[in-house]
Amino acid sequence: MEQTLRMPILTWKEGEVYVADCPAVRIASQGDTEQEAIENLKEAIELYFEDMPGMTVPPYEDAHAREIEVPLAS
Repeated sequence: MEQTLRMPILTWKEGEVYVADCPAVRIASQGDTEQEAIENLKEAIELYFEDMPGMTVPPYEDAHAREIEVPLAS
């Protein structure tokens, strides 16, 4: 039976490529389109767990996405 894992990801465009990032496992990938970046990220996560049997994902259910303001020196 195939096990699945549901994790939050972030995506954004950086120059000419799209980036997909999964903070829960600290893995990121990229692609020419947002969907390609997501598919590449899925593959990278699958390979990560394949190489790390018994690895568990840190709990993120109680995590909150937030924005902060940081003053920059002028």
